[in-house]
Amino acid sequence: MSSEPTIEDVAAMRADGSLREYFQYLTGRVPAQPKPAAAEPEPPAYHIPRKGAWPCGTAPSGSTPPPCTDCATHHPAS
Repeated sequence: MSSEPTIEDVAAMRADGSLREYFQYLTGRVPAQPKPAAAEPEPPAYHIPRKGAWPCGTAPSGSTPPPCTDCATHHPAS
């Protein structure tokens, strides 16, 4: 029994997509784990209304956006 693969074995591994794993096995290399994708930060699940403050999403130096409709539906007392 031969320990070397035949041309047919290499062709079968190449067609199967496992030729890279075979070479990594022969060389003793460990494939690097892919880094997880960076998760987008979620917006906070709360809103603190402040009477007399600037509208939601604005700053004193910015322009005034349309009113925040989300504030009125979640906080009717404000």
